[in-house]
Amino acid sequence: MSSGKCRQIVGLILLASLACTTLSCSVVSSNELYFGNPVPPKRNILRYVSGDEPASLDPAISDGQPEARLYMALYEGLVEYDAKTLAPRPALAERWHINNDSSEFTFHLRRNGRWSNGDPIDANDFVYSFRRALAKETASHNVSQTLYLKYAQAYNEQQVFVRDPKTGQFLLARDFNESLPPDPLSGTPIDEAKPEYLPDANEPHSDPDTAFHRQMHSPMRLTLPGTEKARTKLLDAAPKLKAAVAGKELVPVKAEDLGVEAVDNYTLRISLHQSGPFFLGLLAHQVFRIVPRKVVEKYGAAWTQPDHIVTCGPFKLKTWIPYDKLVLERDPMYWDAATVKLDELHFYPIIDNHTVMNMYKVGELDAVYNHAVPNPWLHVLKDKKDYMDAVEAAIDYLVMNTTRPPLNDVRVRKAFNLSIDKKAYAAWRQIVKPLTAFTPEGIFAGYPQPKGPAFDPPAARRLLGEAGYPVNQNADGSFSCPTFPVAEVEFIYNTQGANRSVAEWMQAQWKQNLGITVPLRNMEWKTYLEQRSKLQYKGFSRGAWGADYMDPFTFLSLFYIGGRSDTGWLDPKYIAMLDEANRTLDHKKRYELLAKAEAYMLDQQPIIPIDTASVNWLKKPYVKGMYPNAASLFPWKYVYIERDQSKWDFGTPSLAAD
Repeated sequence: MSSGKCRQIVGLILLASLACTTLSCSVVSSNELYFGNPVPPKRNILRYVSGDEPASLDPAISDGQPEARLYMALYEGLVEYDAKTLAPRPALAERWHINNDSSEFTFHLRRNGRWSNGDPIDANDFVYSFRRALAKETASHNVSQTLYLKYAQAYNEQQVFVRDPKTGQFLLARDFNESLPPDPLSGTPIDEAKPEYLPDANEPHSDPDTAFHRQMHSPMRLTLPGTEKARTKLLDAAPKLKAAVAGKELVPVKAEDLGVEAVDNYTLRISLHQSGPFFLGLLAHQVFRIVPRKVVEKYGAAWTQPDHIVTCGPFKLKTWIPYDKLVLERDPMYWDAATVKLDELHFYPIIDNHTVMNMYKVGELDAVYNHAVPNPWLHVLKDKKDYMDAVEAAIDYLVMNTTRPPLNDVRVRKAFNLSIDKKAYAAWRQIVKPLTAFTPEGIFAGYPQPKGPAFDPPAARRLLGEAGYPVNQNADGSFSCPTFPVAEVEFIYNTQGANRSVAEWMQAQWKQNLGITVPLRNMEWKTYLEQRSKLQYKGFSRGAWGADYMDPFTFLSLFYIGGRSDTGWLDPKYIAMLDEANRTLDHKKRYELLAKAEAYMLDQQPIIPIDTASVNWLKKPYVKGMYPNAASLFPWKYVYIERDQSKWDFGTPSLAAD
């Protein structure tokens, strides 16, 4: 038995005795205000449950929330999330300029940035890290977040440019596709008479122009598939394009073509192929956190092992015992080390929520991850002063593999959606709101969120019949659907918390309202992610998504080019609608266009929305600087242990901006 399992069992054994132990009269009793006696740890550490065992300590690889929180301690990028609002705040970039249509960003870096081994950090580290994240061989699960960089998709997909060997000129995309949207400012020639940046009296924008910058400001080049088979198929279907390509040379799109440039050692410029009003907030995402080139190139995939790893965040790795404990310690080389208050962070990969709650109660944990409180415990815990009660920019939904029958038929997908009573589900869960859209309820002020159809079992049964699977009503009032290919569907979910109960609830709904019993199958987190991302599942899988930045596009972009919807649904019309919205500078109009795109996607039903989540977690009152923000992402540098009880949190701390 691993030491981690031993520790959990010991925690359970201690529960009965420690929960009843009489402590100092100055400490509040566990059955009054808090769940468990709030006794600060003797050492200046925070003990936290992170969820599943991290799939990787490489910030370019994993896209799970458990890893995201680890990366926020170990690595840093240009900006960091605000602890309360999640707005982008200066990190390794101390200031920046954004052009007039949010298609070009220039960052000025701190000169005291350091890796944990003492090496200086400069703009070239960002260029390397961004190129590496986009490289095909890196196999990043977050690649969709980086595709806004100019030529990012072409590089990731190993495409080629087309060049005339006589003139040296490249063929342009617009000459062969008149439906392409207008080029953003970052793709138009530089005109000194028409400044691209708004004037700033306090700090004029005067970053050096370069040959690469002028190259970025040229129209998008035509790119073609890199493989001969795919390229031939495309050209055979487009005679005009085929004739234009004949006799030309094919030039592979290289990392050096990406829209990221080290203007000098402390100036970084990023060029997008589209307007990105959301992009500054997105840069706090883990995929944009930098990695050490020398270490990665020396050790390859083993660079994240404890003996090799070099990081750049407020903490560095001390010890890592897989499936037991991961210990981080304060990094004295961090540029803002004076702000870091904790000496250590202890992360425990535990997925059984009852074990988590018991460990928290007896004082083995100081805080737990979001959605950790089991339903049967809510009636006891919701009134406790250490229960975090706040809305979350997160949704739960069901993912469907639209590439396989029978779910390749939109009528079947709609039938399964209409047969789920989401209001009853929300009442059962207690801490969620029913959802028929794909963006969360009550998060984005002013967003005209569309609504999907309500619970309607008769309509669901009619749709199944139209799809060729008639539903019969039996003598006892139940339903059956004998021709439905049950062997071709299943519901997969990862082994954590209440996931099995949720799967069983959905299974019961479909049995009751459609007469179809969908088989259930659980699996480890890593296997679950792989099967979903490679579309190796059949039928349904559990889905959840939390905001990477505070904009509706963080949800809608899952179905964008390179997105991680794991459904196989990619619709050019939907993509064009999102592009139009992001080219729109008027905030209100942009929201309206995003909502129109969301309504279109909901009608195509690649997913089944279920609920908008609440944070639903606990933290001890002496844990300060850790807020129940809308994404449950925490800048650990601001978290500390407060031993003065007069300064403890008495309830959910305010999320009002400072």
